[in-house]
Amino acid sequence: MTTSTASPSATSAPLLDLQALVVAVRRRRRLWASLALLGLLAGAAVAVLLPPRPTAVTKVLVAHKDDQPNDTGTLIRTDVELLDTTRIAAAALRSLGSREDPEDFMQDYRGTGLTNNLLQIDVTGDSDADAVARAKALAETFVTDHVRRMREAAEAESESLLDQRDRMRKELAEVNKSIGDRSPDDEPNASASIESLFARRAELDSRIAEFDQRAAEALTGTPEVVAGTKIVDAPHAVRHSLPRAVGTDAAIGLVLGLVLGLALAAVGAVVADRPVLRREIAANLGASVLAELRRGPRRSARSWQRRRTRAARERLTTTLARIVRGSAEPVSLLELGCARGTGLIALDVAGALEADGPVVVVDALPGTDLAGARRKSAGPTVLSGERAAAEPHHVRRLGVGSVAPGTAWTDLHYLGSRTVLVVRAGHGSAAWLHTVARQLADQRIAVIGVVLIDPDPRDRTDGTLWDGPHLTPRGHDERPRRHNGTGRLRAERPSMPATTVPDSDQEAR
Repeated sequence: MTTSTASPSATSAPLLDLQALVVAVRRRRRLWASLALLGLLAGAAVAVLLPPRPTAVTKVLVAHKDDQPNDTGTLIRTDVELLDTTRIAAAALRSLGSREDPEDFMQDYRGTGLTNNLLQIDVTGDSDADAVARAKALAETFVTDHVRRMREAAEAESESLLDQRDRMRKELAEVNKSIGDRSPDDEPNASASIESLFARRAELDSRIAEFDQRAAEALTGTPEVVAGTKIVDAPHAVRHSLPRAVGTDAAIGLVLGLVLGLALAAVGAVVADRPVLRREIAANLGASVLAELRRGPRRSARSWQRRRTRAARERLTTTLARIVRGSAEPVSLLELGCARGTGLIALDVAGALEADGPVVVVDALPGTDLAGARRKSAGPTVLSGERAAAEPHHVRRLGVGSVAPGTAWTDLHYLGSRTVLVVRAGHGSAAWLHTVARQLADQRIAVIGVVLIDPDPRDRTDGTLWDGPHLTPRGHDERPRRHNGTGRLRAERPSMPATTVPDSDQEAR
């Protein structure tokens, strides 16, 4: 059989594998689902336990002397900032007869420019009546202050124009006096000077009339501003709906909790670097995935789910029993993150092998008691490592151990020179999987394959190393000669880097 392999550059691992990240986040759904539920409950609790204060709202139509159709809202923004001043707040409190500090009162209201000439004022109070009274006083105070400012500006402009007019009149009087002082008997050369005086008098008369007109127009525009500035929407209390507030706050809390949970799950998945895909686990261990076993259904699961789980366990038992029968050397099961499940699998495999002769399960699992986990009194014999050494050589042995942190690596060879790794997806980090592969290679323990426990149900990646080695390399150009399943010797090929493991979309011919 020939295989097509990709170049190392094409198969190099990406900086961030989005597929693995999505799978890792999905596997941590308990985290982000719990945070989303917590946010939902927190939002609902806030709406119930911390209801908003009574609020009143009013709208004021504000007229400006310099209103322009193309105004970008500068004037109304100025009015909003003027509303948020201690002078307006103090005047409103005086009209209410309140001794509250103006700066504290400023924290209880807010102005919003809806359009270029429409101002909305929101005021909170101790009750609906108090909020309405405060909104009314604040709106009336603002209208009064705005009208006063417009009148003062118009009067100041009119006075300035009248002052200029008076200066022109004084100058006109001097020109008239100069003209009157000239006699008809003056020299003919003085006629040009007289003509300039008459021209100046005409110009002054025109400017005096212009200043009179502008002063009158400045005062004429004030009544329009006064009449246009008024309260157009009477102050009224804002009705508060508790169910709507609960729904809104709960939805906001749900979204915030979900986003926070997804972010934490994603960051945790990247930092922890725990492989969850078949191709990642196979590449890090340097061994193909032989079978998968999903997590057993809960007690509340339907009967067809329990039947499917039992069928999967039976297929796994048959596969492992076939591997053990075809091996001329002792085979062991080494677990990572699934000690109890590995022990049950070992008992099932030993039970299937009893038809071929006596079987002894060598128990080296930490913290478990396989002898007490046997479901039948006539099940396979479970012994510790010391007692198993006294068993006759014709008795088939099936070792069960662990490659979790703290493992005594030198003891694993006594469980079997060939092993099947039983790994729980997402349990060990990539660095630890590399450590397991290197340590097993140093102990000259051949890894037959990997049994993946609790895989992602949507994982469609390939966990088969088509051109990969059976052992993870550690500086050796050639593997020692070992017996294969038929008892014949074969020389294993030099190992290849894990980064050159083909993916599921590579072609095998």
